[in-house]
Amino acid sequence: MTRLRGAALLLVLTVTEAAGADGYPSRPIRFVVSSAPGGTQDAVARLVGNQLSGQLGQQVVIDNRGGGNGTIGCDIVARAVGDGYTLLYAATAFAIMPGVVKSLPFDVVRDFIPITRIGVLEGALLLVNPSLQAQNVRELIELAKQRSLSYGSPGVGNSLHLMAELFNVSAGTHMVHVPYKGAGPSMNALLSNEIQMIFIPPTVAVPYVRSGRLRALGYSGTQRLSALPDLPTVAEAGLPGFGMDLGWQALFAPARTPDAVVQKIYSETKRALDTPKLREYLLASGYAPKGETPAEFKRIFLADIRRYADLTRAARIEPE
Repeated sequence: MTRLRGAALLLVLTVTEAAGADGYPSRPIRFVVSSAPGGTQDAVARLVGNQLSGQLGQQVVIDNRGGGNGTIGCDIVARAVGDGYTLLYAATAFAIMPGVVKSLPFDVVRDFIPITRIGVLEGALLLVNPSLQAQNVRELIELAKQRSLSYGSPGVGNSLHLMAELFNVSAGTHMVHVPYKGAGPSMNALLSNEIQMIFIPPTVAVPYVRSGRLRALGYSGTQRLSALPDLPTVAEAGLPGFGMDLGWQALFAPARTPDAVVQKIYSETKRALDTPKLREYLLASGYAPKGETPAEFKRIFLADIRRYADLTRAARIEPE
C-alpha cells in the first residue's frame, strides 16, 4: 500500500507539473533586470522580452531593480514563488557576487535555476571624455601616471570593474574607481566629466562615439568590433596582451520552479534567439548569441563562479 500511495503521489505531481507547463503562461511574466534602466543589460532584456511577448501571447514586463551591484533584483527573485512568472534577467555580475559580497541574502547556486544564456559580449569599449588630453591608449597610460584620474563602473566587483582593474594592473596605473548604480549612470558621469574613463558595452556606447560626444580609445576583445572596424583593440593600441570579454546576459528562475516550466521558457527563448531581428541586433552589438540548454548553462555558470573568484583575488578586491 505504501508503494502504491507513493506511486500515486508521483503520478499526481507529474501530471500537475505537465498541466502547469501546458497552460503556461496564463498571465504576464516579469523580468527582474538587476540593473538600472539605460544600460546594455536593460536594452537587450527589452528586446528579448518583446520577442517572447509575441511568441507566448503574454506581456513580458521589465522591472528594473538596480543597486547593490545587482543584489537587490536578485534577492527579489530568490524570494519569489517558483512558478515561472518572476524571472531574473542577470549579467555576469551574478556569478561574481560570491567573491565580492561578504554576506549575500541568497545563495546563487541553491536559490536559482539557470535557464539559458542570451549572449556573450566579446568585449567592451574603452571610452574617455573628449576633454581628456589622451588620443590613444598609450597617451591615456602616460597621463594616468602623471596625474590622478578616475574611472567609473556599475558597482564594485562587476565585470566592467574587473576589466578596468585588469587595465590598471597591466598598465601600471592607479586610476581611482568610482562605482555607480548601473551602466547608464556611469555613462552619464563620463559625459559630464565627473570621471575620465570607463569600459562600457558597445550597445549603448557606439552612438556616443559616432556623434563625437565620447572618444573611444580601444576595444577589449581579441578582435576588432565590427561596428567600429577602424578602432583598434586595446592590445593593438598600446597594451600588448590585454584582452577580456565582458561576460554574458542570461535568464534564471527561482528555485522550486517546475522543470517543465523551465524547459518551456528555455525552448521559447532559444526560438527567440533564432529570429533574424534579435540575432542581428546581438551580433551588431558585439554579442555572440548563445542559447545553451539549462543543463549546459548550469555547468558554465558554476565554472564562471570559480573563474571570477580567482580574478577578484588577483585584483585584490576585498569582499564588502
